[in-house]
Amino acid sequence: MSGVLARYHALVAAGELRADPDQQRAAVALDALQRKLEEPQAGGFLGRLLGRVPASPRGLYLWGGVGRGKSMLMDLFVDTLSITEKRRVHFHAFMLEVDGFIQEERAKEAGDPIGPVAARIASDVRCLAFDEMVVNNTADAAIMARLFSSLIVDEGVTVVTTSNRPPRDLYKDGLNRSLFLPFIDLIERQLDIMPLDGPVDYRLDRLAGLDSWHTPLGDAATAQVREAFFRLTDYNPEDAEHVPSGQLDLGGGRTLHVPKSLKGVAVFSFKRLCSDNRGAADYLAIARAYHTVIIVGIPIMGPENRNEAIRFTKLIDALYEHNVKLFATAAAEPAALYTQGDGRFEFDRTVSRLEEMRSADYMAHGHGAEG
Repeated sequence: MSGVLARYHALVAAGELRADPDQQRAAVALDALQRKLEEPQAGGFLGRLLGRVPASPRGLYLWGGVGRGKSMLMDLFVDTLSITEKRRVHFHAFMLEVDGFIQEERAKEAGDPIGPVAARIASDVRCLAFDEMVVNNTADAAIMARLFSSLIVDEGVTVVTTSNRPPRDLYKDGLNRSLFLPFIDLIERQLDIMPLDGPVDYRLDRLAGLDSWHTPLGDAATAQVREAFFRLTDYNPEDAEHVPSGQLDLGGGRTLHVPKSLKGVAVFSFKRLCSDNRGAADYLAIARAYHTVIIVGIPIMGPENRNEAIRFTKLIDALYEHNVKLFATAAAEPAALYTQGDGRFEFDRTVSRLEEMRSADYMAHGHGAEG
């Protein structure tokens, strides 16, 4: 089996990928890591059985903006890595699994569960590959330093991960972030940090031909935003029922259930976001956590929906100010959503922003507040 670098070069030569210097450097680093992982292990199985954990190769933290090719390179790395003790998993799904293991260990009342959980994970894995390392949950943030120290240092697992953010920006402004800082220090000690953050967003090419605002409501509009979701996340459309959900930490012990949450893309209903009593801080948390938001079921609003219209305005403000890509299904075009009622004049700014968010220039912006 050819390695990740040879496979990358073959895709470029076939015209399936454009030559990209950042991707080339990342492919070289991943290829070198592959060769180290594929070397025969000193001590082998017997050494592990006797408690002698062989030194593991340094892992890799590959970060960059949306559409830079991180998931594509991770696909190539895992597919061409010729060891059986490998596992690729979305980071959110992994932490849900860890939580379940911790609960099982605590039920045994046998002390700190982190070590046994790490040993359980490492029992048949030498290379753990994560898609989209992002931390929005206080409980996860509090245990990650100990968990990954056990995995990497004690169990000899090599971690390879992608993220939209550099390590120092993980869980930025999160509640009790001081508990998370040892994890950042661990990542910087144990993994090589490689940016893949050039100006080209290749994922925009995948959205060619797809509008971002779809009306009227119905099966056709739903099919269009579903297609956008699958193009942005590489998730198999045939497995739509199993797209991971998420819990977004809103601070103050509050969380928001995210019905579909994958690779920085979130799907919400209008009702969930704007019918419930939510404030600007909730929408800010969403805008910081996700580079793309899909909202389904936006209705035409009147005077009786003034509260929903005000919340929708605050939501769009937060998304716009953080350059979040928006896809939506709606009962009407933006200008016809709220034509009567308190705050209708102010809603004109929301209409203007919604129209701008459909433009190619806006879609090309990187995620995050400017300035």
